Amino acid sequence: MSKIKLAKLPDKTPVKLAIMVAPDLHQALQDYAAAYAASYGSDVPVTDLVPAILSAFLDGDRGFQQQRKGK
Repeated sequence: MSKIKLAKLPDKTPVKLAIMVAPDLHQALQDYAAAYAASYGSDVPVTDLVPAILSAFLDGDRGFQQQRKGK
């Protein structure tokens, strides 16, 4: 059987993660959700924004990305 050009898609099964945050971080996340709604005209719950915020943070951390590639 020959291989096709497209690689096998990665597992995209969500993993539930429960965390507790400090009240000031919770307020900041609520404020961010409000800013998001003002910018894009769409209310999005904080629980939907947090994964995107974390991904953007990790993608933007060059030191982390370099260490991760060095594994």
